[in-house]
Amino acid sequence: MSATLSRHKIDATAVEQAVKASHTALGKRQKEDGHWVFELEADATIPAEYVLLRHFLDRIDEPLEQKIGVYLRRIQGVHGGWPLYTDGKFDLSASVKAYFALKMIGDDINAPHMRRARAAILQHGGAERSNVFTRIQLALYGEVPWHAVPVMPIELMLLPRKAFFSVWNMSYWSRTVIAPLLILVTRKPVAINPRGVHVQELFKTPPAQVKDWIRGPYRSIWGRLFTYLDKALRPVVPHIPRSIHAKAIRTTIQFVEERLSAGGLGAIYPAMANVVMMYRVMGVPDDDPRAVEAWQAVQDLLVVKDDEAYCQPCVSPVWDTGLSGLAMMEAATGPKAVQNAETMAALEKAASWLRERQILDVKGDWAINTPHLRPGGWAFQYKNDYYPDVDDTAVVGMLLHRMDPEKNAPAIERAREWIIGMQSSNGGWGAFDIDNDLEALNHIPFSDHGALLDPPTVDVSARCISFLAQLGHPEDKAVIRKGIDYIRKEQEASGSWFGRWGTNYIYGTWSVLCALNIAGVPHDDPMIQRAVAWLESVQNDDGGWGEDCASYEGAPQGVYKESLPTQTAWATLGLMAVGRQESEAVQRGMAYLTQAQDEAGEWHEAPYNAVGFPKVFYLRYHGYKQFFPLMALSRYRNLASSNSGRVEYGF
Repeated sequence: MSATLSRHKIDATAVEQAVKASHTALGKRQKEDGHWVFELEADATIPAEYVLLRHFLDRIDEPLEQKIGVYLRRIQGVHGGWPLYTDGKFDLSASVKAYFALKMIGDDINAPHMRRARAAILQHGGAERSNVFTRIQLALYGEVPWHAVPVMPIELMLLPRKAFFSVWNMSYWSRTVIAPLLILVTRKPVAINPRGVHVQELFKTPPAQVKDWIRGPYRSIWGRLFTYLDKALRPVVPHIPRSIHAKAIRTTIQFVEERLSAGGLGAIYPAMANVVMMYRVMGVPDDDPRAVEAWQAVQDLLVVKDDEAYCQPCVSPVWDTGLSGLAMMEAATGPKAVQNAETMAALEKAASWLRERQILDVKGDWAINTPHLRPGGWAFQYKNDYYPDVDDTAVVGMLLHRMDPEKNAPAIERAREWIIGMQSSNGGWGAFDIDNDLEALNHIPFSDHGALLDPPTVDVSARCISFLAQLGHPEDKAVIRKGIDYIRKEQEASGSWFGRWGTNYIYGTWSVLCALNIAGVPHDDPMIQRAVAWLESVQNDDGGWGEDCASYEGAPQGVYKESLPTQTAWATLGLMAVGRQESEAVQRGMAYLTQAQDEAGEWHEAPYNAVGFPKVFYLRYHGYKQFFPLMALSRYRNLASSNSGRVEYGF
């Protein structure tokens, strides 16, 4: 080793102490039944919408709402409004909802924080320029007319898969949000709003005078075409025959109720809240079992603390359990294994919990494109059988295979079969569907967020390749090769890869390097060398890595004002996957992780680390900063005593 590398060689004792402390801390967070679940935080929109939902229904909970108010005030930005992530720029739609919610809670509109918010909203065009989903919320309260919302006839639910505007051409999240929403748009209800709260002061132009609710900016010629179509459809919709209209309503309700479970429709807040409102609008009593189940699913998303509260967009127990399990296993293996017997017993509880949740008897919406494929995946949440997640399935499959390939063989084989069957025609994998890439749909007026689809992405594809390559079935080589060809084509000019579901290029690049390694791509392959050079080029002076969510909006790739434990773990795991564990970059990264750890064996970071929809909706997984650093430190320690010096697993 050169003198330069030797100077940066980290003390093995420090690494070992950090691994042990983190292993203990993460182990304490395991639930009695074996699973892990951490908070999953979004921006102000979800807790704000939750407050509005309660006032829509006249189900006000004063103490709870006061705690939500504390949360909303705390995350207000220095610009006066609310951002979509930590230190983010002003977002008009999030700010309108947060202001409305705080006014509902009882905040004085002349209070300094409300004056600042109102001024920022008006400065950015007023509430009339907010996005479609915000205008729908405003329409539910009578703040804007319903023609402020794009035309969405409920008859869309009758269109077959081959029809351009069919909901079957949309992503799972769009489908589940839209179905109950179509009932609301059709019935055009007005919230009970028992306190009579309104926000007309947020409009620069009185809503009755606004003439251009449906307008650009247009991302393509399709946008202008669909806007003209929106205008042409409006006078036609009222004349659709009653029989067809009634059939569409029945079809919509059937769609919702077939997929309704204890996890709520789609197990995501917007769809779940729309179902609650749908039942109220339809006259279903609150004590009806369907309404009770729908309402309880929403309540299960709440995070209530001593001084504040917020509502999560969904929960992530399967994802958290798979990733926590892999981190714990990495720490509990090798010559310096930490509490191997005890850890494996704890992980067997996790494996049992996971096996019980594999979806084996429900053909979800994914089957519309592959009807003969047997189910075999896992959902992201506790219960969401119609919408298993490809990414979760690959991660859980790798954990089960690494733990005990014989005992877990039936579960692994069903997961393998399902993953292979979910490969899209371009060689990649989407999160929930196959070939869900009819890009023109992202230009309809309703899709001003540009996230109506679930096309293949590099990070999910990399995980699938990792899983299949780890299993090592010779007959899967063609599938893996096709996936690698897709990944090769998607590499950025910088050498990085885009991270669709995690922030961002560091996440994507780490995911791909793990996959390329286990798939047997030589470490001197030019695409790997370019990726390594890029990762090393964005390392910070303190040895860590960080990336701003603004990289989804055109900001520099792999850059942030500070280093973050999660990002540092991803970067070092990626470099170690391709044989760089002795490099100066990895040595410095390990030093950063050991120094950033607290006395309890945990790490802290405030910035958001994932994304729901780029430029629209961001996420903060509270567990990432705990299990990924443990995984990275343990991997580094294990490679030091490995005979091969290679990472032999897909993750």
